[in-house]
Amino acid sequence: MSEHSVHCASRKHRRRAPAWLSWFVGRLGAGLLTAWVITLVVFIATQALPSDPARVILGPDAPLESILTLQRQLGLDRPILEQYLRWLGHALQGDLGRSLDSSAPVSEILGARFGNTLALIAGVFAWVVPLALLLGVTLALRRDSRLDRWGLSALILLKATPGFLLAIGLVLLFSMPQVDLLPAVSILDPERPLLAQLEYLVLPVFALGLSALPYLARMVRASMIEALESDYVIAARLRGIPERRIVWRHTLPNALVPAIQGVALTLRVLVGGALLAEVIFSYPGIGTTLNSAIQMRDLPLIQAIVLVTTLGVVLINLLADLLTVLLTPKLRTARRVRMIQRNRRGILPWWRRQPAKAP
Repeated sequence: MSEHSVHCASRKHRRRAPAWLSWFVGRLGAGLLTAWVITLVVFIATQALPSDPARVILGPDAPLESILTLQRQLGLDRPILEQYLRWLGHALQGDLGRSLDSSAPVSEILGARFGNTLALIAGVFAWVVPLALLLGVTLALRRDSRLDRWGLSALILLKATPGFLLAIGLVLLFSMPQVDLLPAVSILDPERPLLAQLEYLVLPVFALGLSALPYLARMVRASMIEALESDYVIAARLRGIPERRIVWRHTLPNALVPAIQGVALTLRVLVGGALLAEVIFSYPGIGTTLNSAIQMRDLPLIQAIVLVTTLGVVLINLLADLLTVLLTPKLRTARRVRMIQRNRRGILPWWRRQPAKAP
């Protein structure tokens, strides 16, 4: 086989790789670096707390010798950097340690509680995303009307209300003795499946959803208005295409691309909001587990929860950015053009440069 054929085959093989692959690898590396920095900061911050985990476990009246012995057993007498490197090495192997409070494996505790939090967030998305799409599209199609003005005012008022006030208001509205429609406290029975106790999820799900709905609905409205005023919609109207088809076949799919980032931001906010809602409603999820771990100075459990939450947020951001690039032809084309231009200027490293054509 000639050298020219080898070059052609190599060039065809390189062309099979998507243009956004290098960007994706870079974003993945940046996300993992961010997660590592956050875990380092949290580890140092938890070590700097004034209370001593050994004294919290043994009680305030425990003798000093017992406390020192427990500190040596837990490795708390070692330097902070050595403790962190040891914890990070075990975490990379999937070992998150044992709880200082219950001596149970941290992975088992997180596995039991993380599923409850995911069920809570899934319940929020099940009704918030369709309702936000419906409200956003409706307000955009009736822009500047009385319905649009009243709807925006209601969304702004709902957004300005703190989440804990919404939760308290729902409790007063549905859980007072005079009404008693829903339980005010979401204490689940661990012996029963979660699907058999859905009544305990109603108030937390609606409290979280009411906090997330305004932003997402306004995001969809703004994206729809921008799409309705675009050149391709005006051209479609001039060609006599029915308005209903323009809205649902052309405008809405293009308006959903910016809304993906809004959904990702909403999901990130829900991860933090779920922690507060779980504490308010005593829901057995990651939030109540983190609150109890902080009170007991359970360092392995605190660090594991922060690690899992951080990796979840990084994954959400990465998936949202990837979907935005894949669904936007301009971004894919722009990245391909920039790669070609950089290749011609010799900026790319040698293993990614396109071989020159044989004379």
